[in-house]
Amino acid sequence: MSVKHNSEIKFEVGLDENKVPEEISWSAKEGGINNEASKAIMISVWDHKKKDTLRMDLWTKDMPVDDMKQFYHQTLVSMADSFERATDDQKMSATMRDFCDYFAEKLELK
Repeated sequence: MSVKHNSEIKFEVGLDENKVPEEISWSAKEGGINNEASKAIMISVWDHKKKDTLRMDLWTKDMPVDDMKQFYHQTLVSMADSFERATDDQKMSATMRDFCDYFAEKLELK
């Protein structure tokens, strides 16, 4: 299989003097996104040689805690959805969604 096309997603993080994120923006030209502001990002990369996940979680210091709770909840829900698409394991996906419902209930998100 040969690569026919490349696509780029770019993140820029503005840091304060202590290297704490003040601003986050991202661009994905093919998706029509150009320098859009964000308050948080989570990136996971699979290292297939080490069989390990590399992670980068960043958020700006002015990200409200209530927004962070909602961000985590929505991320967990999307992980359950993508897990089902990737593995077709409907039983575990349903279990993950049950946890998401519990998570939302305990944080009073719904």
